[in-house]
Amino acid sequence: MGFIRQQEEKLARRLLSWHYERQGFPIPAGEALEAQASRIVSEAHRVARQRGSNLVEIMRELVRDLKQ
Repeated sequence: MGFIRQQEEKLARRLLSWHYERQGFPIPAGEALEAQASRIVSEAHRVARQRGSNLVEIMRELVRDLKQ
């Protein structure tokens, strides 16, 4: 895995943790959180290719949608 992908997943983990805390849910164990972050980054890349928009904004939308 490349450096940029690692940084994207790290950002996704922070966003997920923040959202879990904000919603009052327990934060999943390390591997579960990493798997969710990886799926979010993959989905964000797919959406970014289709829309041609900002990856960070897409990840924020995906995390927000995940909780609803």
